[in-house]
Amino acid sequence: MQYRLPVVKPSNPKWIETVMANFSFFLQDHAGCERKASASAMSLVAKYPNRVEIIPELIDTALEEMEHFRDVYKLLKAQGLQLQHEITEDLYVKELLKLCRTGRDEHFMDRLLLVSIIENRAAERFKLIYEHLPEGDLKKFYHQLWASEAKHGDLFVKMALNYFDEESTYKRLNELNNAEGEILEAMPITGKLH
Repeated sequence: MQYRLPVVKPSNPKWIETVMANFSFFLQDHAGCERKASASAMSLVAKYPNRVEIIPELIDTALEEMEHFRDVYKLLKAQGLQLQHEITEDLYVKELLKLCRTGRDEHFMDRLLLVSIIENRAAERFKLIYEHLPEGDLKKFYHQLWASEAKHGDLFVKMALNYFDEESTYKRLNELNNAEGEILEAMPITGKLH
């Protein structure tokens, strides 16, 4: 069953052009994003240890994201590239986090739904990369990532539904999803994942 919502605004076609023009830069950023995604899942475990229904899924997600990091690192190494020296601030995620409400339950719901939206955007972009790569192992890899990120997009909505009713969850998901489209549209196009 699909729980996530489709992206409201598709990525600007100039984004994929920028990525494909400097794929090495994209890979370096992508590695950092996978590492941050793993850390984000574990930060939810640390922040919400009483939400025992979702802790196993969060741990599994953190491990899967770390595997993605390892796989992207192998791609970097094979191309003679290194990880970025500085971890740059992700303005996209920073802007999304500003949308989080302040009440404990509201903040918890928003964090889960925002992760779903971020994963869904990554799935959309990995699909674009897959569609633009020539046949080969790299194309297969991005196909697998596209499927994995879509699954995570579903998973985080499903996690929210453990604690919140369907109507309020999807009402808020729709609000956040629309805001994400506006945020992305206002940002400059770079060769980064987001």
